[in-house]
Amino acid sequence: MKLRDHKLACLILELLSQGITPHKIALTVALGVVLGVTPVLGSTTLLCAAAALVFGINLPLIQVVNYLVYPLQLLLLIPFIQAGQWLFRQPPLPFSFAQLTALLRLRFWQTLAMLWEYTLHGLIAWLILGGIAALIIYIVSRPILGYLIVRKTASEKHLD
Repeated sequence: MKLRDHKLACLILELLSQGITPHKIALTVALGVVLGVTPVLGSTTLLCAAAALVFGINLPLIQVVNYLVYPLQLLLLIPFIQAGQWLFRQPPLPFSFAQLTALLRLRFWQTLAMLWEYTLHGLIAWLILGGIAALIIYIVSRPILGYLIVRKTASEKHLD
């Protein structure tokens, strides 16, 4: 990474976190990560915006976190659905593209209903695991962020 890129990243992080407490930044990161991996594609931007309004956290920062974890959302989509299958003792979903395409052609509405049930069960698994993950992310990141902010403030005062 070039020095210029590093300075730009630092500037963006400074603007995004300006005037925010370590508690708010940790809460923003925790919610951005957990909401960003929701197993319902296309829902994360709205969920993060709603969380920002409800909890009074930084909207641009939560959206940045949300977009950064998008690959993780795709990676965790099937594991969440499989966890939902396990929780609700559902038979395995035929994940092959050919099988799903054939099902959609033969019984479009029944197939959508079946997929919705799997998604809903994956969402419930995500709720259970996501709550735990958000708590862990918050607990781990808050003291680290507090230390970094205090250190940064001290170095700025030393430079003045």
